[in-house]
Amino acid sequence: MHLVITGSSSGIGRVLAVRLLNQGHHVWGLARSEQSAAVAASGTFRASRCDVADWNQVARVAREVYGDWPHLDALVCCAGLLGAVGPATSLDQSHWSATVRANLEGTYHAIRAFHDLLVRAPRRAKIICFSGGGATRARPRFSAYGAAKAAIVRLVETIAEEGRGTALDINAVAPGPIHTRMTDEIVAFGPAVTGQAEHEAALKQKTADGSAMTRALDLVEWLLSPASDGISGRLISAQWDPWPQLDRHKDELGAGDIYTLRRIVPGDRGKQWDAS
Repeated sequence: MHLVITGSSSGIGRVLAVRLLNQGHHVWGLARSEQSAAVAASGTFRASRCDVADWNQVARVAREVYGDWPHLDALVCCAGLLGAVGPATSLDQSHWSATVRANLEGTYHAIRAFHDLLVRAPRRAKIICFSGGGATRARPRFSAYGAAKAAIVRLVETIAEEGRGTALDINAVAPGPIHTRMTDEIVAFGPAVTGQAEHEAALKQKTADGSAMTRALDLVEWLLSPASDGISGRLISAQWDPWPQLDRHKDELGAGDIYTLRRIVPGDRGKQWDAS
């Protein structure tokens, strides 16, 4: 396969790129950091320095990829940053906005820039976006990051709906508690900034084994495979959802709102509240 991975210089993006390269796939990595050593180590890895929050930079790299590759089989949007942390009403507004742009607009820019190359794929094309981290519940002191991650899920759902009937699947992944650079940042901020619960959770992540990362990578590979064909517009938890068996439930998934973000009303909880 020919794949573009954003955020390929660190964290999940880097580990995923190495795994896919070892399987013989062609990977083009986008990251703000230099990746020349990784390029030299693999004949099937290409890399471009790029801040995905900047549309002009993403469009420039997309032109390079369009010029060298006849099609794109998959896009995996791993790039993101923790950004502004602290009580929402006391954060610097420019830092808050920059955090949302990096996570949300960075994801959208990559999808927009590479969509036309994805639809040229000889097989069913795939887009995988990383969510989690406050997308499905309030995450105090991480409002910018959480709001952006929730918006990514709605973006995924919308693009899936707009693309019904086309040969392209787009899904969001909640990777779960994985030790990455963001974990170290949370620890460095300290409990006075992040809150005690977040600080303790980060410390726990730093001592965990690598099984959570492996599970997240396995889910990405499953979503890249033909087994997931036709599953689109979903937010899937790597750690908690039974995704290896979801191919048995494609019709149910396509017809309902399982693994989506939806409003809960009293009737969903067996309650009846009248308006009088």
